[in-house]
Amino acid sequence: MVPSGGSAPQGRPQRKQVLLRLDPSVYEALARWAGDEFRSANAQIEFLLRKALADAGRLPKDTGPLPRRGRPPVSEP
Repeated sequence: MVPSGGSAPQGRPQRKQVLLRLDPSVYEALARWAGDEFRSANAQIEFLLRKALADAGRLPKDTGPLPRRGRPPVSEP
């Protein structure tokens, strides 16, 4: 676990954590959509937010790519 305000392994900045309250039916629809696209609900939310920001011309130029799917690579000890 990375302490708050610290850096993630391999020099990547730590990802922000956000508590999001959704109507249960909205979450269920989102989770079904995510499953159809083989994503987690969290990954689907980030995908949709990035798309909306890009479509509105508001996605910052220095935004990193979406994290790769699957487990992170095992780091050498």
